[in-house]
Amino acid sequence: MKFIKQKQLSLILLVVGAVGGFLYWKYVGCLSGTCPIKSVWYWSTLWGAAIGYLLGDAINDFIVKRKNKAEQNDS
Repeated sequence: MKFIKQKQLSLILLVVGAVGGFLYWKYVGCLSGTCPIKSVWYWSTLWGAAIGYLLGDAINDFIVKRKNKAEQNDS
């Protein structure tokens, strides 16, 4: 439960990225089938989820560092 609370933003952006990857495949995609990521729905969804998680993790780390710095300055 602690992991979910710590990584809440990352998990939300993982879901948003997965949905975005799926929608990208559905509406943009690759008609010829030669595009390795865009030709199959699950690759596009997986890449979207990975990018969303990494972005959320980077933002979360920035927020935590900023919060810790503010707490140190208050002391």
